[in-house]
Amino acid sequence: MPRTLIGGCSVISERHYKSMPTHGIGRFKHLLPKEAPKKKKEKVKMKQIKAATDTEYGVLNVSVSGYDMTLVEHYAQYIHNLCNRLHISVDESYALPTKTTEVMIMQDKSTKMYVDAVLKTYERVVQISQLSAMFCPIFLEVLLKNQPEGVQLSVKDHTEADYQARYKARPELEGLIAQMS
Repeated sequence: MPRTLIGGCSVISERHYKSMPTHGIGRFKHLLPKEAPKKKKEKVKMKQIKAATDTEYGVLNVSVSGYDMTLVEHYAQYIHNLCNRLHISVDESYALPTKTTEVMIMQDKSTKMYVDAVLKTYERVVQISQLSAMFCPIFLEVLLKNQPEGVQLSVKDHTEADYQARYKARPELEGLIAQMS
């Protein structure tokens, strides 16, 4: 206990506030519901692909790729916002793994090659559905008119191979799983 000397008299200073009836004002943790323990995440499963009809396309992948990440990202964002404004249903918008290409150059009168440049290709996909067959040419014309330089645009039907391309292959993990079983 701390003691203080005031005018020759010693005074014992204690904190009595913990025994006061107002102790605990402002605490709210006991009012919150108890958090449930986190469940283990399940494997992501592929959604069923919607089939096309006579008047509507099925699920389409609008793929944007290029060497400049900011251009690709902003153009994919533009496509997403345009679809929202035109009431075209956007199912998903995601990035594919970056592809790296090495440019090799051979010196004159030599068989040895060396790396001159490393090119990275960035790709973004906006997955749309319920696109009217009558509205599709207008939509594509707007996309092509606003396509920046150095950015490639492709529109194709969504397939299971497109879904698998989203994930990077992990041969080390697959090898370990094969050894375990």
